[in-house]
Amino acid sequence: MRESILNVLRNTDRALDIDELQESLEISTAEELEILLKDLKQLEEEVLIYHSNKNKYMLLENSHLRKGIMRVNKKGFGFVEVENLDDDIYVSQENMNGAIHDDVVLVEITSKMNLDRLEGRVLKILARKMTNFVGVITFDDKGIGHIQLDDNKIKLMIEIPKGKSLNAVDGHKVVVRLEKKLNSSGRYEGRVMEILGHQNDPGVDILSIIYKYNIPVEFSDEVKNEVKHIPMEVSEEEMKDRRDLREETIFTIDGDDTKDIDDAISIKILSNGHYQLGVHIADVSYYVREGTALNEAAEERGTSVYLVDRVIPMIPHELSNGICSLNPNVDRLAISCVMEFDGAGKQLDYEIFPSVIRSRIQMTYKKVNSILEKDQVPDEYEPYVYDLKTMAELADILRKAKIKRGYIDFAVDEAKILVDENCVPTDVVLRDRGTGEKLIEDFMIAANECVATHIYFMNLPFIYRIHETPEEDKIRSFLGFVSGLGYHVNGDLKDLSPKFVQDIVFQLEDKPEYKILSNLLLRSMKKAIYSPDNLGHYGLASDCYTHFTSPIRRFPDTTVHRLLHTYLFDGHADMETVHKWEEKLPGIAEHSSERERASVDCEREVDDMKMAEYMEKHIGETFEGMISSITSFGMFVELDNLIEGLVPLRELDDFYHFDEEHLTLTGEKSHMKYSIGERVVVKVVRANKEEKTVDFEIVRKVS
Repeated sequence: MRESILNVLRNTDRALDIDELQESLEISTAEELEILLKDLKQLEEEVLIYHSNKNKYMLLENSHLRKGIMRVNKKGFGFVEVENLDDDIYVSQENMNGAIHDDVVLVEITSKMNLDRLEGRVLKILARKMTNFVGVITFDDKGIGHIQLDDNKIKLMIEIPKGKSLNAVDGHKVVVRLEKKLNSSGRYEGRVMEILGHQNDPGVDILSIIYKYNIPVEFSDEVKNEVKHIPMEVSEEEMKDRRDLREETIFTIDGDDTKDIDDAISIKILSNGHYQLGVHIADVSYYVREGTALNEAAEERGTSVYLVDRVIPMIPHELSNGICSLNPNVDRLAISCVMEFDGAGKQLDYEIFPSVIRSRIQMTYKKVNSILEKDQVPDEYEPYVYDLKTMAELADILRKAKIKRGYIDFAVDEAKILVDENCVPTDVVLRDRGTGEKLIEDFMIAANECVATHIYFMNLPFIYRIHETPEEDKIRSFLGFVSGLGYHVNGDLKDLSPKFVQDIVFQLEDKPEYKILSNLLLRSMKKAIYSPDNLGHYGLASDCYTHFTSPIRRFPDTTVHRLLHTYLFDGHADMETVHKWEEKLPGIAEHSSERERASVDCEREVDDMKMAEYMEKHIGETFEGMISSITSFGMFVELDNLIEGLVPLRELDDFYHFDEEHLTLTGEKSHMKYSIGERVVVKVVRANKEEKTVDFEIVRKVS
């Protein structure tokens, strides 16, 4: 009856009372009425319908209420993100009703829907995603512990009674779980679940952030026991029914310190002059089997997390760095995608099959780039120079073909933070993105597209990597801002194809502010996520895309491998199998997207902390940078190594007016004007590792 109720409410523009619902549903018996009341209560609890004080029912989406996720600012107010609602709902501090960051809340819209900013108040906390909190414990004279939370967006007062502190002492960084609310003003009783160490111990700072995002550090004893029984060498028996590619020239290219190697590549020129590209990916799903604790742990983690001083792996190191890693000169099980391309980059043929490979050499990007960019060949790479140059030739062809169809390269820089043995930052530099890095990216995209397209046309349940079309309003707003800078960008907003945004990028790439503008345009895009529905990948201008090439570090890729085994290699595509995956894949996709976001946020927060710690040693020094953002409270300046700091308005020697439309600050007396993209020299006046902030003051503009 649930769907019938929802259909009735969908087809009316007003709230219905119980009598009207009975009439619409043609309910005539007491038994049917009992089912109706039960289902109405269930739908209300699931927040799909709204039950008014006047005892009437309507769809939540047709009411003045919305369900969403609370995002809290450190000043105490918040914004509720609501699915299918373009704008977030602003909630003032006095209307938070005890909600904290990441809570799922029921919010009432109190402003008129046609106003520029939606405002509301929290009526109810539907779910608290955060159960564990990280902070420093101190004890009062009565032996009661008090927690100073690391996250200044969470306004909770947590007390730890005697006997619930795990014998922690003043200054210990602890993980706390809430047990009960003490009053209505945000006071809770909690229990210490784990002691991470003293707040000043090396590595505890990063560990605190890891626990904040609920990223498991250790594997369970059950997982460890399963790993002990996995052979660490490939046997002859395991090679049966696999194509033997051990005599082929196959190798890997990765960073200097990479230990978990997912992908290997090979190249041939065929007799018809076409290129044959082999992308060989570690067959992780062979070892991480359904129904095991190992698979459950991998699915729960969703992804490996790469931090400045450590990797938190999705699967144990014995697998990620051992039997699953495509290390040189050892036999490894793989899934190979071998593709034939012509001289224009058109894919003419392909095969996807289980294989056994033996990588010849573990190459590094640095040395590959020295060959392809400087023609300097390290001795051990001499036998592979022809293959590398042929690969570079094909990669260039594939990239040009991608650009022709609308591929958008935002060319966003990444920072690399160098640390010593105590995890103290020693330098912050830009990561290289040379020919070798681009080559691997191009080849992995080709393989991902090939695999996704093959399964898509089999019309079977699958997991895709999707990136939806951006919202027209956001692109229009960006173009308006660019126009305010004095740049005219051609283009028709009615055509929001990837080529349209690509053309914007091309028109801006010679501008001095391009780096900042590229970042702003990227923020106007939607985020890529995992989905069982193929909606295409906008940024890649790809009709069909998945993640197949990194199964050691991403669970969706492991799932794709499992589906390839099921559908292609084992030939199971019966209705029972199809139904099973139709049920499982939506949950896997949603959870994987969620864990990816947590991983990215964790990595970003660690980087921000370490950058602030690095700048603590440079207070009083001057640096050159670019104004990256302007707000009503100041301007942000990004240094060339991507460290960003705030120039507060209070540090400026005049009263400055903020122009929200053009994002400028103009001095009332001096008429000095600051705009995004301008280069300035700044002095470091403050840096705070705990708050993860850096403050600058302007020294002068760069002429």
